[in-house]
Amino acid sequence: MAVLKFFPYRAMLQSKLSVCLVFVLLLALFFVENQVQQLHTSIRVLERALEENTSRQVRNSNTITIQQGPSLRHDPSDMVVIYNRVPKTGSTSFTGIAYDLCSVNKYNVIHINTTRNIHTMSVADQMRFVQNVTNWSAKKPAFYHGHVSFIDFASFGSIQQPLYINIIRRPLDRLVSYYYFLRFGDDFRPKLTRHRHSNKETFDECVARKGYDCAPEKLWIQVPFFCGHAHECWQPGSRWALEQAKRNLVNNYMLVGVTEEMHEFVQVLEATLPSMFKGATDHFQTGHKSHLRKTSNKKPPSQETMAQFETSDIWQVEEEFYNFVLDNFHAIKKRTLKEVDGKLIPIAKQFMYEKVRPKS
Repeated sequence: MAVLKFFPYRAMLQSKLSVCLVFVLLLALFFVENQVQQLHTSIRVLERALEENTSRQVRNSNTITIQQGPSLRHDPSDMVVIYNRVPKTGSTSFTGIAYDLCSVNKYNVIHINTTRNIHTMSVADQMRFVQNVTNWSAKKPAFYHGHVSFIDFASFGSIQQPLYINIIRRPLDRLVSYYYFLRFGDDFRPKLTRHRHSNKETFDECVARKGYDCAPEKLWIQVPFFCGHAHECWQPGSRWALEQAKRNLVNNYMLVGVTEEMHEFVQVLEATLPSMFKGATDHFQTGHKSHLRKTSNKKPPSQETMAQFETSDIWQVEEEFYNFVLDNFHAIKKRTLKEVDGKLIPIAKQFMYEKVRPKS
């Protein structure tokens, strides 16, 4: 009988325990679901934060790139001018002006001295040169000069492009001057003994016997200086080299003048780059640099010699390039200078800005 009396109480107790267990289980499930929901919410917040941070980094990265891109801004203190001077074109006279003005106008003049006076560099040296010129901030603004052919900075990965300038001369006049310079020197260093000082043969006599120093191949210098370092550039008489020289002149040179009009070249240069060449025109006119170097004992070639050269393909290509440069320079000069009372003066600025929106 005692056992039978205890059973209902036990059953009721088990029923209550079952209800409590179910309640606890439901409570635990609710708690877990709530935690999961909070976790999802936190994940979404974190994802949004990461997205915003990534977007902000991208915007900042783009801003830094724009600010640091030297090709997108003009800073006179970062300027590099390269004068890859052709021999016997009056380059010493012009370079003398650059040296005289560098202290006043606050820029650096640096001579490019190549081994054995070669006019081309190895690819490795070209890369070194581009890196040196681009990264040598302590020597900027800079005016580099030397007897070296054109180097395309962009082909070596440089963002900064230098301002190339140059001067060329009538091809046969340049060769005749160089021929006598090797024998008699000039009035710049009259006591210096030259390589051919013992050879007193005239240019006409050299041509008559088909000598080495007066061969048409010796004309081939101005076209390759503008063409560059490609092998074909240095093949005498190459029409490809001529066209490449023209392209480089138009696309990569700020200004190219001619020896016969050096005064006007200096005027245009001063009007274009006053930060570096302010005062150059007056210095050229009044100073002794305008006639710094004259070849001694130079005799003009005879008509017969000139006629003989004019039949040469090499002369014809070089002469065509000279005339191309001359026409281009005259066009630039016409847009830069005007004649007033018999004198050439710079034309004032002919553009302005207007209708700028939004208004500040």
